[in-house]
Amino acid sequence: MPILFIALLVSYLLGNFYIFVRGLQALGQISFVFKWGYSLVYWMGALMLLAIFALRSSRHIPFSVGQILFHVGSGWLVFTLYMVVFLAVTDLVKVFNSSFQYGFAISLLLTVSLLIYGYIRYQHPERQVFNIHINKPLINTDKLKIVAISDWHLGLGTGMEKLKKDVDRINEEKPDLILIGGDLIDNSVIPVIDREMDRELNRLHATMGIYMAPGNHEYISGIGACTEFIKKTQIILLKDSIVTLPCGLQIIGRDDRQNRNRLSVRDLTQLADKSRPVVLIDHQPVELAATEASGVVDIQFSGHTHNGQVFPLSLLAGYLFDISYGYEKRGNTNFYVSSGYALWGPPFRIGTCSEFVIFECSFIE
Repeated sequence: MPILFIALLVSYLLGNFYIFVRGLQALGQISFVFKWGYSLVYWMGALMLLAIFALRSSRHIPFSVGQILFHVGSGWLVFTLYMVVFLAVTDLVKVFNSSFQYGFAISLLLTVSLLIYGYIRYQHPERQVFNIHINKPLINTDKLKIVAISDWHLGLGTGMEKLKKDVDRINEEKPDLILIGGDLIDNSVIPVIDREMDRELNRLHATMGIYMAPGNHEYISGIGACTEFIKKTQIILLKDSIVTLPCGLQIIGRDDRQNRNRLSVRDLTQLADKSRPVVLIDHQPVELAATEASGVVDIQFSGHTHNGQVFPLSLLAGYLFDISYGYEKRGNTNFYVSSGYALWGPPFRIGTCSEFVIFECSFIE
């Protein structure tokens, strides 16, 4: 992991050096003072990514300032990605057509346009609806409406204003049950506590309750502190445990793979009544074959992948995960991997979507 981190950091810095030099060339014969100002502003933006990691748990800067630093610093990642791609293409064009000009300006215009599009798309989550029939009975009902979300990433990325809108959207659905597939919290629980985001989470309403499994970001933020925060809400955190609702539905929350000692799918499903419906929340969509082989789980809900968040990283997500996004039925198990209600880091959706998922479930009588 340290080697991978170093490789990514070096790539990021080299990419920014390439953009910076091409920007200087595009400025041409202008004053030294203006070039100095460009250099200062550019590298402040580029290095802000490192600053947000260093300051993520600090209480010494105002929340609003922290949010600006976070969005600029993380957004610079995507800016760098697209600028490098567009500059490489325009530089290649210039090799074959020496009269071609304005490559930097064209690249900058295309990149900024994409970022604006991606930001607007991120701000408008899609409503995904799936009708699922389960060949097992419940008690005193044969239908359930489940709203499932993952990767909310509350903190500097997803602040209070967006959280309010998100909660309103969910409550408008009047769900029987709400499932949270992990990564409720982003990189630090401190801004979540300081902004009292539990107040908004406690506005969520589902007649049968709200259940969650941990994600890797709960561990990044400190699983102990996150657990204490979640206790202040109506959310029930399931870590390698199972709960049976009065209607007979069983919900298994599997701990995240950050816990190398977590229980296996086989161990967890042995705790379930095979004659009643079973829903498994497992943040990272791995070991899907074990879920299918159990023959017990009717729905598995996962997140984590963000579907790559921006193209072409969505292609990488498709390579890394058996199911990187969407619905698929294998055997008796209905799998759904969500692209996430919000995001980690850069506030852009390019080639992907933010979403909340509705399972309209029917059961045999």
